[in-house]
Amino acid sequence: MDLGNLLRIGASLIQNNSDEATSGLDTSTIADALGGLLGTGSDGGLDLSSIVGNLTSGENGGSLMETVSSWIGSGENAAIDPSQIETLIGGDKISEFADTLGINFDSAKQALADALPEVVNSATPDGDEGLLGNLLSQVGGAEGAMGILGKMFG
Repeated sequence: MDLGNLLRIGASLIQNNSDEATSGLDTSTIADALGGLLGTGSDGGLDLSSIVGNLTSGENGGSLMETVSSWIGSGENAAIDPSQIETLIGGDKISEFADTLGINFDSAKQALADALPEVVNSATPDGDEGLLGNLLSQVGGAEGAMGILGKMFG
């Protein structure tokens, strides 16, 4: 799936969530804000490696590893609490996202909690292919990435 489609999926999820602050926003505007937040990798795909890197920080690292692993894997996507989004992405990036959309910080965290699991899942079909395929293949797929992180904290 290409980057544009991923951003449109995320934008649709944000636009259709239960927060009135995001329900009236244009999907193109949301997609642009998501693109700015998530960035692009050298292959034009999402640069989600920073999200995986943030799994090692903070006291929620272990539970966040399991959560993000579920998005990368082929099973059901685990939900993420909006309070954990800041640990995963960083407050500065969430503030920029919120400012771009003209919404408050809490609405931005909720929007990202609603969209990120499906965006990452769609970027990594079958757990090791798609836009993150090159990154994951270098470490042995999703299991390899989680294994490396597990060794760091095991």
